Amino acid sequence: MSKLTHIDKKGKAKMVDISAKDVTNREAVARACVYMQEETLKKVIANEMAKGDVLGVARVAGIMAAKKTSDIIPLCHPLNLTSIDIVFEPVKKKSKIDITAFAKVSGKTGVEMEALTAVTVAALTIYDMCKAVDKEMIISDAMLIKKSGGRSGTYKKAGVR
Repeated sequence: MSKLTHIDKKGKAKMVDISAKDVTNREAVARACVYMQEETLKKVIANEMAKGDVLGVARVAGIMAAKKTSDIIPLCHPLNLTSIDIVFEPVKKKSKIDITAFAKVSGKTGVEMEALTAVTVAALTIYDMCKAVDKEMIISDAMLIKKSGGRSGTYKKAGVR
């Protein structure tokens, strides 16, 4: 097992010192999904929800959340993101919306947490905007799909396209 980097010699939480690391281009892709009733999905796609443009608002919420990740995850370093994009893919056969976030930074530490924060907050926003008509929605499968850059190199989740 590798050494825990966020714990000091006394077992207390600490922010990792990245001052000696090189600045590299780093990217991360994360995904999550929201399962919902068929009728709810139809209303979201047709932009007929009472609260407005669900996917538009969820996209902005995810982008804003990615930019604020270090404010809500205690040991994350603040990053100057160079890019964050969120894509929604409605899957009618499974009555769900797949959410994918693509995050980029030129920096000394990875951008995985920003991509994961983006998809989870986008999913929460979809839930919030649709809960009046569908309280049985399920937010599921939040995961890192891919990351590149930095000393640890490239990671790609097996079995995921």
